[in-house]
Amino acid sequence: MTHLPIVAAENTSDWFAANAGAIESAIHDHGAVLLRGLGVGTADEVAAVADALGVKRMTEREGFAPRGTYSEAVYSSSGWPQDEPMCMHHELSYADEVPSRIVFGCLTAPKTGGGTELADAAEMLEMLPADLVERFATEGWLLIRTYHEVGVSWQDAFGTDDPSEVDKYCAGAHVWREWQADGRLLTRQRRAAVIPHPRRDVPVWFNQIAFLNEWTMDPVIREFLVDSYGPQGLPFNTAHGDGTPVTAEAVEAINAAYAKVTVVEPWQDGDVLLVDNIRMAHSRAPYAGDREVVVILGDPVRPAGHVLP
Repeated sequence: MTHLPIVAAENTSDWFAANAGAIESAIHDHGAVLLRGLGVGTADEVAAVADALGVKRMTEREGFAPRGTYSEAVYSSSGWPQDEPMCMHHELSYADEVPSRIVFGCLTAPKTGGGTELADAAEMLEMLPADLVERFATEGWLLIRTYHEVGVSWQDAFGTDDPSEVDKYCAGAHVWREWQADGRLLTRQRRAAVIPHPRRDVPVWFNQIAFLNEWTMDPVIREFLVDSYGPQGLPFNTAHGDGTPVTAEAVEAINAAYAKVTVVEPWQDGDVLLVDNIRMAHSRAPYAGDREVVVILGDPVRPAGHVLP
C-alpha cells in the first residue's frame, strides 16, 4: 500500500447501508481505509460506526499497556508516553484468538504528530532479509512475560483476580504458565511469525518480535530492569522459536523494513480509521497537545497455523 485511501463519509444509517460493501472492498484491496467527515465526537458514536459496519467487538486479554474503558469492548488508545514513538505491531498477534479488524476513532486530534502509522505485512516480507524471514518462518517466535510490579499486572491483563481463571484461560489459549511463590506469574507462548492471510491468498509478516523485544526498550529503562530483575525477569521479551535470543541487529533490520513501507495520514477530529489487523501493522507517532483516540478490536479469528506447539 503506497497511500492510505480516504473516503468522504456521512454519519447516517442510509450512507452506511449504501456504502458498506465499497468500504469492505477498499479494506480488502488496501488493508485500511480512512472515513473522513463522520464527525464522531464520543466513544459511543465510534461504537455506533463499528456496529453499522457489522464489526463484532472483542474483549482485550493479555494487553501490554494500560487502556481506559469507555464501555464494553470500547477502549482508549494505549497509555504510551506521548513524546516517544511506538514500534510497529499487530494487535494481539501473540494471542490464540486475534482481532482481524481494528476501528480507530479520533475524538481529539493532537496539535502536531500523533498519527496512526500503518505498514503492509505482505510488503514486509519483500523488505526483510531473506535469511531472517526463513528462520522465523521455520521456527516461529516466543513471547516470554513476567508479571510483577513493573508493567501491566496479571489481574489487569487477564481481567480477573482469580488465579484459577487465569489458569483456565491459558490452558485454552495455548499459553504455558507458572506461578511463583512470591505471586509472580510467568508465561510463554510460541506463535508463527509468517501466516497466510485468512481472506487473501498471500503470506504476511504477522508478529510482535521487534515491538516486544528487549532491544526496542529505551536503553536506560532496559538497564534498570536488568539490574533490578535480571535478564530473565524482564516484564516481556521475545526470542526465536527455539528459545535463542533475538539479536539487536535483527530488531534493527525489522524496524528498518517497517520504516520503508510505512504510510500515515494526520488525524482530523471526527475521523474513523478501519484497519485489517492481520494485513497491516500499526504504530503511533510522537505528538504534542491533547489526543483522544477510541479503539475497538473486532471480528476475532484463529489464523491457520498461528499457534505452534
